[in-house]
Amino acid sequence: MFDLLVIVRNNWELFLVGQYPNGPLGGLACTLILSVAALAIAFPLSLVMAVGRISPFKCIRYPITLWVYIVRGIPLIMVIFWVYFLVPLLIGGNIGAFTTMLCTLVVYQSAYLCEVVRGGIQALQTGQIEAARALGMGYLRTTLYVILPQALYNSLPSIVSQFIAIIKETTLGYIINLQEMTFAANQVNNQLLTKPFQVFAILAITYYVLCYGLTEVANRLERRIERKRRGKGDVAGVHAPATREQ
Repeated sequence: MFDLLVIVRNNWELFLVGQYPNGPLGGLACTLILSVAALAIAFPLSLVMAVGRISPFKCIRYPITLWVYIVRGIPLIMVIFWVYFLVPLLIGGNIGAFTTMLCTLVVYQSAYLCEVVRGGIQALQTGQIEAARALGMGYLRTTLYVILPQALYNSLPSIVSQFIAIIKETTLGYIINLQEMTFAANQVNNQLLTKPFQVFAILAITYYVLCYGLTEVANRLERRIERKRRGKGDVAGVHAPATREQ
């Protein structure tokens, strides 16, 4: 335990921000920035894809469904290699490790988030869609103003869980020399040479604390949503007219 504290005290800057300001930003800061950026870009794409997945138009639904199945059926490391080698050929120039990993996570996670949002949409009662249509709302307005707000609210715990998955997936950026937290831990290990267990124990504890905190957030959101559902059910039961025996 004492060794862990000494290693953290002597290398906390490398764990936190990598070689910054004398080099690129890395460490925990790079991991969090990459994760937030990937979620921020992948989430809007997943909304469009989820709406396309439930679209009544086959020309929209089938290609998106095929794309989602293909991406979800491929290991993430394969997507990293494809982006790393293919994108420079397409644009005619090299891209950095951060951009490569960001593009990879956006492509990969948009497919998973698409299914999360689609599940939230399909969990809604069909009566709400019928009521919106009865009020004269078209397909687009019904989707934007009635379906998506409720579906996204119900999907919040799953979205937080996907954010946790993104954080853990950033560790694969190590194979393309992305200077995230795992890369920083390896730099510390190369300096010490004799304490790999302690160094990577610090890395594991950091990921555990970060992901456990977000898991608790997801659990609280899930309990809050469940309480609201029960509350609405109780209110509906109170106000429902009682039937009389004939």
